[in-house]
Amino acid sequence: MSLTLPARPAGVLFDMDGVLTSNNVFHRQAWLEVAAEVLSLTLTDHDLDTKVDGGRNPEIIERLTGTYPDEVLIRRFHEAKEGRYRTLAQGALREVAGLSAYLDALEERGVPFALVTSADAVNVEFGMAALGFGSRFGPRVLGEHVTRGKPHPEPFERGAALLGLDPRDCLAHEDAVNGVLSAAGAGCTVVALTTTSPAEKLLAAGASLAVPDFTAWHEWLT
Repeated sequence: MSLTLPARPAGVLFDMDGVLTSNNVFHRQAWLEVAAEVLSLTLTDHDLDTKVDGGRNPEIIERLTGTYPDEVLIRRFHEAKEGRYRTLAQGALREVAGLSAYLDALEERGVPFALVTSADAVNVEFGMAALGFGSRFGPRVLGEHVTRGKPHPEPFERGAALLGLDPRDCLAHEDAVNGVLSAAGAGCTVVALTTTSPAEKLLAAGASLAVPDFTAWHEWLT
């Protein structure tokens, strides 16, 4: 793969779901089941493609129903949906190809990186343990750390701030249209992964490049 990108970034910001691991199938199934059970909604593939991917659960519920949920519903839905996701994903998560070599290369060259995800702390720890990353991603922006989730720029603005950097000096990796909108809106250069959305939609949202995985990315840093 030939990578035609600007100069080496000052820092790199990674989404988790669909970027560190290709796990969208488990999230989509959990949304189908729990939306029917808790919200009495029968979701279509179009709903899943355009309203569910990318963002925090309360904001997604608002996109689906037109009404922002109250705290009781937020808690009930979150516990049911994320618990179901972990049950479905248990033992099945694998890292996106080339990721470990890429992270190794960033560390060797002193390029800091951070996690910028809509997931909560429980899902993040679940994912990190399943992938064998432990505490490798030290700086983390989680869904509960922001007041405005993706597609708002706030998550990636906070991620860059954790690294002491301007978002315009950071490279961001996202897989969902709302995530690309968030990162690009913050000023990041975005290289999207096509694990969740087709390349044309990611590029239209503001990604500079869309790739299937991280194979050969360590070579780009040499």
